[in-house]
Order: sequence, then structure tokens, then C-alpha cells
Amino acid sequence: MPEPVDPCRCPLCGLSNRCTQADPARRDQPCWCFETTVSPEALERVPADARNRACLCPRCAAGHGVDG
Repeated sequence: MPEPVDPCRCPLCGLSNRCTQADPARRDQPCWCFETTVSPEALERVPADARNRACLCPRCAAGHGVDG
């Protein structure tokens, strides 16, 4: 059985993704990712079970993550 996806952790590196949308106390604030370009290559590396369930961290989104 796969581990549950933590919406507050980057699915590529496991560090905090700093997503305001995953934090109920800050959900009304815009997330950092709303105004940044996310690397298409990084998005391709997101495991299928985490897609649309957890955001990347800023480093991985820029393409500088674990394998990037």
C-alpha cells in the first residue's frame, strides 16, 4: 500500500513545499507558485499518485531538486 500524500511536502524531495493552499490557516492567501514558472521537467517527475495532490517546493519547481 503506497504512503499517503502529504499536501505540505514536496513530492520530489520531501521538504516543505511552503504551499499556503495546503495550510487551512493561510488558505485565503495566494501561494508563491501563483506567480512563478514551474519547470515542465519537474512536473513530469511528480509521481502519479501525488499529481494534483501536493505542490512542489520552490527549489524543485525551478528544476533544481533532487534529480534536477
